Amino acid sequence: MCGIFGIVADRESDIGDILVEAGKRLAYRGYDSVGSAVVGADGAIDLRKDVGKIDAVSEALGMRRMRGLRGIAQLRWATFGAPSRANAQPHLDCDGDLVGAHNGNVVNHVMLRRRFVEAGHTVRGDNDGESCVHAVEAHLDAGADMVEAIRRAYADLDGDYAFVITGRGENVLYAIKKGSGLVAGIGDGFTCVSSDLPSLLPLTRDIVRLQDGEIVVLRPDGVEVRRVDTGAVVAREVEAYAGAMDAAEKGGYAHFMLKEIHEQPKVAAELLHLLRDSADVHRVVDIMRSADRLYFVGCGTSYHACLLGAYYWNQIAGRLAIPMLPGQFIEQASASLDPRAAVLFVSQSGETKDVLSALNVARDKAVRLLGMCNVIGSTLMHVTEAYLPLACGYEISVPATKTFMNQALLFHYLARAVAGKDVAALDAVPDLLERAIAETEAPAEAVARRLAGWDSLYYLGYGLTEAIALEGALKLKEITYAHCEGMFSSEFKHGPLSAVFDGFPVVFFTAPGDEAMMTNHVHEVTCRGGHAIAVAEDHAEFRQNVGAYLAVPRSDRMLFPLLATVPAQLVAYHMSLARGLDPDFPRNLSKTLTVD
Repeated sequence: MCGIFGIVADRESDIGDILVEAGKRLAYRGYDSVGSAVVGADGAIDLRKDVGKIDAVSEALGMRRMRGLRGIAQLRWATFGAPSRANAQPHLDCDGDLVGAHNGNVVNHVMLRRRFVEAGHTVRGDNDGESCVHAVEAHLDAGADMVEAIRRAYADLDGDYAFVITGRGENVLYAIKKGSGLVAGIGDGFTCVSSDLPSLLPLTRDIVRLQDGEIVVLRPDGVEVRRVDTGAVVAREVEAYAGAMDAAEKGGYAHFMLKEIHEQPKVAAELLHLLRDSADVHRVVDIMRSADRLYFVGCGTSYHACLLGAYYWNQIAGRLAIPMLPGQFIEQASASLDPRAAVLFVSQSGETKDVLSALNVARDKAVRLLGMCNVIGSTLMHVTEAYLPLACGYEISVPATKTFMNQALLFHYLARAVAGKDVAALDAVPDLLERAIAETEAPAEAVARRLAGWDSLYYLGYGLTEAIALEGALKLKEITYAHCEGMFSSEFKHGPLSAVFDGFPVVFFTAPGDEAMMTNHVHEVTCRGGHAIAVAEDHAEFRQNVGAYLAVPRSDRMLFPLLATVPAQLVAYHMSLARGLDPDFPRNLSKTLTVD
């Protein structure tokens, strides 16, 4: 999840120091490269950028000593193009007359880049932020003024992004919002704009919130907001922000985990946009379709996504896929591997040691190697034949929420693609996730308060929901320190049922069509005094059999696991708070594990 910042002032100053400090306040979003561009009073553009952390890059390139009237800083989280100096932002146009940077994903970038190359543009890298600059340049060259060029470029650039650009001439910055965060600030003799509030607040508390489909024109003495569709000026009041810095970094949420739960509809939409125009999807689908044996390998949360993916693969594509833990894969499958097999390795970081160890074993057998990861430029990306990004941006909270959601969504997408079924059926997912969050948050908090006093409980799923039961149980264990075992519900009577006594809580994740089967399993618990909690679509008869009910929006059987994930995450979050714990940083755990 990239971060952008721009500032325009009424006099030349050591603006580089402001840009570096703004970048440091955006660093929590995650990044792999850093860049700053400054325009002086003489119109000269000074651009400095490289791969690495902001302190190291700014020191090596002398970024704090950059001097000028206006400037742009950017921290890049790679999606299009591996981390490199050429792909680091900001970017110049062909002649070095424009400089700009973006945050988000321009999903038709590959097509646009090809078009610009064929038109004779000087294209220096593989990054979609560069396509934003060339798109504006093309319309300027056709005779449009800057605002009109940006309006036309907006129509060319598909996806969710925010973009800031300036040129050698007038002392003005321009920025545009389309799906990604953007807020402007007004100070004494300057104005500024950023992906989010933290980089603005040390400079000013007077802010202007921007909406999708709006251009903001920033001059030292004020800002002007215009509609992209009509070009008309929009009246927008200046807001005096009174909140604290840490609240701004969390987007107003109490914890990063809650913020990241609420980001799931947005990152799901960004992933779907990205997949539609990705040539890599076709490569991955072709390899998976041609394999005579297919394995999905991951650890922890990623394994649960693999398990759900295997169900999707069977029930949507009519194919067998074998989900395995990395160590299990090495011990149980490696001796029988041959080049006809394909393995999809799944990792949030792309650096998980267990996964890479299994990958090395598969590589020795000349197996087709595929990857699914969130970090572009990671080891997993480099050593696989083809990979697909999760497009989640940085995830700060240790418990994975939005990365699991996009892993599960990507498995669903691939199963539909292999089966030749319309992937547009998934376009409803972001809105359904929004509804699931809105409709289950308060009931989930109530359930969490009831569960907070229990140190042992069970999460049960049947078929499609087995993986969600396992993932929900993992989240609860991670951040509440209670023992919660997730399992296939039919197996509960084969031993664990002995744990049930008066009030003992058991949560049943029930997909549409499974209510009759799960009613049997519920009664095995309730007739022994246990407290049954259902996560299901609203079902009047099934509701009568349980003590508490978390109803998710109606969709269809295959989408239900995605929606059921939301209340599982929210119950864990609120139970953690009820037990006086910090859900973002549970004890003993790390985001990326680099040991076996």
